[in-house]
Amino acid sequence: MKLKWYGHACFQIQGDNGVTIVTDPYTPETAGYDPIPDPADLVVISSGNDSFHCRGDLVPGQPLVINALELAQTGGARAEKGVPFRAVWSMEALDHRYHDPDANGMYRFEVDGIHIGHMGDVGNPLSDEQMDFFAGLDVLLALAGDHPTIALPDLKAVIDRVQPRLVVPMHFRTLRWKPRNTLWIESFLSLFDDADVDFAFATEVSLTKAALPISTRVLVLAHAC
Repeated sequence: MKLKWYGHACFQIQGDNGVTIVTDPYTPETAGYDPIPDPADLVVISSGNDSFHCRGDLVPGQPLVINALELAQTGGARAEKGVPFRAVWSMEALDHRYHDPDANGMYRFEVDGIHIGHMGDVGNPLSDEQMDFFAGLDVLLALAGDHPTIALPDLKAVIDRVQPRLVVPMHFRTLRWKPRNTLWIESFLSLFDDADVDFAFATEVSLTKAALPISTRVLVLAHAC
């Protein structure tokens, strides 16, 4: 499996069979990242009304778009192109500083035997139900920028309970991120021992189930866009 970070909450995951998934694509003009250049088979969005997370229409290749919030509200599970998806309901920060909070969906899926979880745009401590939803994860795509998403101490509580084998931070401030309303990556990394943090020095990595770490490690990717 290949994992690429475009920027913000947007990743590309490509299975060994060639099926390509893109998560939470953004609007380039408002996010600051370049347009997503690669075609996809499937796109997952955490809601349908957040321009930083829902722009499946901008992904090349006419992909099938799965709305995780709608999935969470209508049974919570479906499979497309051999990839099983599940979703759970969540909310933006109830004390959102910029607008009234909206609902969104957190989601997980499996590619090449690797269980991947995406935190969508959740802005509050996770409930027991939401924690249990992420049980057994191999890779957690984690909201690492603090407000307006989940506070960093609450995120660390999720990681400590779920114990994913790999945590890949997203949704933090970079030199390309226009709004400037999130923290730099250093704040998130301060929650971990330096020895547990790896830097890919690349936008894309190849992962196999067998090669994943036994205990939780953090892997920081460079943004591709």
